[in-house]
Amino acid sequence: MKSHLKIGTRSSPLALWQANFVKEKIEAKFSELNVELVHIKTTGDKILDSPLSKIGDKGLFTREIEHALIRKEIDLAVHSLKDLPTLTPPGLKIAAITERENTQDVLIAKKQILFSELPNRAKIATGSLRRKSQLLALRPDLEIHDIRGNLNTRFKKFDESDFDAMMLAYAGVFRLGFHERISYRFSESELLPAVGQGALGIETREQDSEIEEMINHLNHPPTEFATKAERALLRVLEGGCQIPIGAYAVCDRHLLKISAYVGSLDGRKSIRHSISGSSYSVLDAEALGMTLANELLKNGAREILDEIRQKPENNEK
Repeated sequence: MKSHLKIGTRSSPLALWQANFVKEKIEAKFSELNVELVHIKTTGDKILDSPLSKIGDKGLFTREIEHALIRKEIDLAVHSLKDLPTLTPPGLKIAAITERENTQDVLIAKKQILFSELPNRAKIATGSLRRKSQLLALRPDLEIHDIRGNLNTRFKKFDESDFDAMMLAYAGVFRLGFHERISYRFSESELLPAVGQGALGIETREQDSEIEEMINHLNHPPTEFATKAERALLRVLEGGCQIPIGAYAVCDRHLLKISAYVGSLDGRKSIRHSISGSSYSVLDAEALGMTLANELLKNGAREILDEIRQKPENNEK
């Protein structure tokens, strides 16, 4: 067995929390193993003055780490699963998906008020078109403003701004100890999360069976089935940071339920649907996700997506 293991990760506080979480799990099982974190800066970390939707979304936070993995500079990579494109580069694979944290989006309000208590034309900060679309579908009066940076940076920017509230994922807020700042949690019936939200994806080289065996215990099958269904849906819809798509699947024994949302940028047009089915394998889960994606396309999602893609501002990089 290897005596030294290199884990590739971004260097943001949340990414390091995630990488250390995996590191500790591996060390607990293999006490003689020396595990090292290798910090890698990605395109998404370097470009901080533009909205994500304007700079493209294919591997913004993963590409450089994947290149290091292919070049064998690291042995595995730890990602937020929602950052990983639905198509994995040749030679690589997602070898394990960790048990999911709470998937909800949360509101951080300066006055610790509920979403329904926000004043008319309240200023809400978010870097996500998915959140923007669903927020405006709920409250067309809101003013949505872009905010970028890692979680700590966003809190600093928010506290120094005139924004009334900010939207974030519960998982990151909880993992970095900011959960006391949460003023409201959105239910899935109100606002669907990003594909893969709350789960970690551990990426390895395809033929590296030794590494796969070392991290096999980190894979959580119910989360794997649920997120594979969501990722299959997103792959069919060809979505990413530039398209407002939300999805949430949950696997209970062999029953898988998946819900999805596709909306216009202003939230005025949207379609949401859910389906359930038996799931005894990853292939079953992915088939269910693809079925839902095609149902959405047949019932109006295609027109919404085409309209978004045809707007010049959404094709800028």
